[in-house]
Amino acid sequence: MNLPQARRQGREAEALIVNAKSYALPSDIRVTLLDALRESCGLTGAKKGCDHGACGACTVLVEGRRVLSCLTLAAAVAGKPVVTVEGLANGDELHPLQAAFIERDGFQCGYCTPGQLCSAVGLIAEGAPRNAEEVRERMSGNLCRCGAYPNIVAAIMDVLEAEQP
Repeated sequence: MNLPQARRQGREAEALIVNAKSYALPSDIRVTLLDALRESCGLTGAKKGCDHGACGACTVLVEGRRVLSCLTLAAAVAGKPVVTVEGLANGDELHPLQAAFIERDGFQCGYCTPGQLCSAVGLIAEGAPRNAEEVRERMSGNLCRCGAYPNIVAAIMDVLEAEQP
């Protein structure tokens, strides 16, 4: 559905639906989703790293799929469910990946962590990778300057293994 069709279907389509909460869509259609999240919604988890889609620090989920919010216009996702790192936990209960990142020390400076977490959630939703090599390949768009990659992969593998019957 394109934006004009969505707008005809009602007010909800004119809003950003972020972490199950409605926010006013920025009036300027050129505003990126990242800027709308940070400036209009007050959600600063997604980071502005490179602002060119090369680092993955801005990764969020739109309709359950990984997107680079610095390259996505806010108007393009009007009415679609957006999940940021702030929306992963269920109240005080951490998402299993958040708990695994803490357990495995999957972060150092923490700058890339929100994007890594959202990307990992999307990765698992896309279909569980079979091994650590596939995890590394599918997470390759998320860069970590500190080099916490082995711990990030281990945390994702822990969650994948816990979900297997």
